[in-house]
Amino acid sequence: MNKKKAFMLFIDMLLGVLLVWFDQFTKGLAISHLKGRPAYSLIDGVLELQYLENHGMAFGMLQNQKVFILFVGITFMLVLLFFLLKMPVTRKFQVIHVLMVFIIAGGLGNMLDRLRLDYVVDFISFVLINYPIFNVADIYVVCATIGLFIMFLFVLKEKDLEFLNFKQNRYREL
Repeated sequence: MNKKKAFMLFIDMLLGVLLVWFDQFTKGLAISHLKGRPAYSLIDGVLELQYLENHGMAFGMLQNQKVFILFVGITFMLVLLFFLLKMPVTRKFQVIHVLMVFIIAGGLGNMLDRLRLDYVVDFISFVLINYPIFNVADIYVVCATIGLFIMFLFVLKEKDLEFLNFKQNRYREL
């Protein structure tokens, strides 16, 4: 691994640690200030802080399926880490590195909750549209996924993704 790639992965790791820390910090605040209390309105009729213990995954699906959810999450994160390691270290891919780190950090933040508490702490509620209660890690995952979708749709070309072609990479090594 060259120095530039090692440096980029080091930055990815630092960013990931900071993001996971912030997610866990906000969840700690939610536990200490919101648990057992009524919802706290930030913007009346629009945004509230409301404590919820989510024993499922997104939108409350797969309730009490901790082992399955952890297995899927770990598998997905390993795939993302694989792509992160394979990705070229060019300016065009720096944004993708950051977006993937946000997704991984969000997954890790929720996974830590599941391992420590057997549920995920959710506390942000958009009451205006009756959206399911979520947390900071969920924001990371959703926003970064939208960003990746936009990058793959409008910025990257098929040629940019040649590093994912396993056959081509194998022939290069021979």
